[in-house]
Amino acid sequence: MFKHDAVKVAAQKINELYHNADIAMFVEGLKLPSNKIVADILDELQKVFFPAYFSKQDIGSINPEGYAKSHLQQVYEMLFSQVQLALALGAYTGVKNCAPSCKAAELCDEIVAELPEIYRILMTDVQAGFDGDPAAKSKEEIVFSYPGFYAIFVYRIAHLLYKHNIPYVGRMMTELAHNKTGIDIHPGAEIGEYFFIDHGTGVVIGETAVIGKHVKLYQGVTLGALSLRKGQLLAGSKRHPTVEDNVTIYSGASVLGGNTVIGEGAVIGGNVFLTESVGKGAKVSVKAQELIIKGDERI
Repeated sequence: MFKHDAVKVAAQKINELYHNADIAMFVEGLKLPSNKIVADILDELQKVFFPAYFSKQDIGSINPEGYAKSHLQQVYEMLFSQVQLALALGAYTGVKNCAPSCKAAELCDEIVAELPEIYRILMTDVQAGFDGDPAAKSKEEIVFSYPGFYAIFVYRIAHLLYKHNIPYVGRMMTELAHNKTGIDIHPGAEIGEYFFIDHGTGVVIGETAVIGKHVKLYQGVTLGALSLRKGQLLAGSKRHPTVEDNVTIYSGASVLGGNTVIGEGAVIGGNVFLTESVGKGAKVSVKAQELIIKGDERI
């Protein structure tokens, strides 16, 4: 049927690669968590936390506690199914510190119990967005339209799963937000209250970054590692910077290295490349370059 049996030959070669691969390919009963269900979990939590903006129901006559309970039940059931899959896969692939799959229900109980605190912290992030952006017409606008806030919302949920040693699902969540907003926050980062990302596109926050309270980042900021040449040899080490309270980092700045500390109240200017610590209240900027304009015909 196929000229020169090209498909057959290719399939045989791919089959050989399957057998030689050092990652799971064909394993009975092994399934990946579902991107769709993970996205549905985030959608349901948006409905729980901000019903007036994301619920499709007429919420005016609904009992609020009953509404929250109904949606949280859906979150729990979806989360349980994905946590079970993630723990089984993590155990098979040898993920370090992976929680045992028999703990899935217990872990989901703990995560759901922490959601009210996540809700409280998110409201501080809303306040930070409103306080930090004179273009914001209301806090509501931040909730339903700011990409930076959506990325923070997803990160705070994903960080819960990361803290409980549940592999894959938290990272899937932040990658969904990354795809939607252009903001890449690793679920392992530790970020304090009143956090605001303005504009947001191109922001990268690494796994071991630590960010204090009342911190504001602009688009294109990277809180990254100095070098990844050692790859897995650096796993588990502090590779990303620490940013203390009340710091502002302007667009395009790169702050790199696990030993780099940005002191409280510091301001890091646009396009700064920083690999060393700066003290409390420091102002860091790039020396202005000479601007040359040729062939400019003024009107």
